[in-house]
Amino acid sequence: MNGKLGVGRWTVMDRKETLIREVEDLPTAFLQEVLDFVQFLKVKATQDSLEMALLSESALRKSWLRPEENEAWQGL
Repeated sequence: MNGKLGVGRWTVMDRKETLIREVEDLPTAFLQEVLDFVQFLKVKATQDSLEMALLSESALRKSWLRPEENEAWQGL
């Protein structure tokens, strides 16, 4: 198995299996560094999601606070 579905297209499982094989082949001395990097990526993803939500709220707040919006929702 070459790990590809088409030209340049990998499945999620192929990527995970490849990553696991690569980590298994690493010298033990590098395992803590890999673990630190994976944890860093998880924190970064959480922060990026939070930042996007805050930016969206700020942009949407401008629409929500318009008089037309208040009128549109008044009868509900």
